[in-house]
Amino acid sequence: MADMAVDTAGAVTTNGGSDPLVLEPKQTVLAREDSVSGNLALKGPGQVLGIFSGQIECDGDLLIGPEAQVEADIRGARITVAGLVRGNVIASNRLKITSTGRLEGDATVGTLVVQEGGVHYGVIRVHPEGIPDTPRERMADVPAQSTVVTLRAAPSPVGRVRKFWGEFF
Repeated sequence: MADMAVDTAGAVTTNGGSDPLVLEPKQTVLAREDSVSGNLALKGPGQVLGIFSGQIECDGDLLIGPEAQVEADIRGARITVAGLVRGNVIASNRLKITSTGRLEGDATVGTLVVQEGGVHYGVIRVHPEGIPDTPRERMADVPAQSTVVTLRAAPSPVGRVRKFWGEFF
């Protein structure tokens, strides 16, 4: 029987470039011209630049591009909205709405950043201590805690001064 040598594929080829068969983690991208509906579960960072409807879960950074139209409930760590999103958003770390972004739906976030020109229609609940483990279906039933401040009109000192000086003149 003849002896055979087996070469193992390395990450670098002999000419110094990377081996095209070794996959590096990349971002998942839905291009501008693409349209998809369903459940999208991303284990790393991702970008939605086209049209999507359904649900999105992302473990990494998620960017909704400036020309994107998304009708979905979104759950992720760091979400940036630069296009149109219709649906509820849960961002455990940060939600950023850029100057071209528009969110139509409720949001539960750890940190909120809204650039000048960014639009939001809905309720935002900010939990800097961490998002509670309330099921998504019950999040809408949790009352928003707000501080009610009662403003009283302060008496105008101008009227008193006029009255005081009016007695002398």
